[in-house]
Amino acid sequence: MGSSQDRLFNRERTVHDILGGGLVADLMLWRNKDVTMGILLVTLAAWMVFERSGYTLLSLVSSVLLLLFTILYLWAKSAAILNRPPPPLPDLHVSEEMMNEVAAFVRSHLNALLSASRDISLGKDSKLFLKVAVCFWLVSVVGSWTDFCTLGYTCLLVVLTIPALYEKYEDKIDRCVLVVYRELQRLYARLDTECLCKIRKLILEKSKLD
Repeated sequence: MGSSQDRLFNRERTVHDILGGGLVADLMLWRNKDVTMGILLVTLAAWMVFERSGYTLLSLVSSVLLLLFTILYLWAKSAAILNRPPPPLPDLHVSEEMMNEVAAFVRSHLNALLSASRDISLGKDSKLFLKVAVCFWLVSVVGSWTDFCTLGYTCLLVVLTIPALYEKYEDKIDRCVLVVYRELQRLYARLDTECLCKIRKLILEKSKLD
């Protein structure tokens, strides 16, 4: 890796470290190609089921659970009649410790969300209001173009391809982006010198005359 001055945002960490360096980063950067490819294929199959068959998420989940419970029920009944072992199901339970951790996590994030919502509603945080307004507007615009299922699959496809492609062609992408960024800086400086400074001078002269 080159110097930080040759990188976007003068960063010194690798893409893998920026993404957290854990299992999620490994999946996004195709460290485990079989698992990442499996996720893409399963998601593609689910998207095609929703798009082509007309199933909704609720109807699909209900049908799958109905089929699963029917198979397990018939398996257990036939095993009892034929003196066979029942289905090898583990003991399913949620520990109190796990529920406490989940509840604490949800409570802290929900309180932060409610606090931010209150600040926005009372006009205490204009920057946060603008960010939320822009996010909602973008969601509204994107939602008018496509449905939720297609949007979710597209986002997953982007998450599992763009970081990996960037890591592979990191040097070339950084050089191109930095060249464009520096050229835009020069254009802005030129515009500021030739146009904006003159406009500011005219405004100051007019204010003095008034």
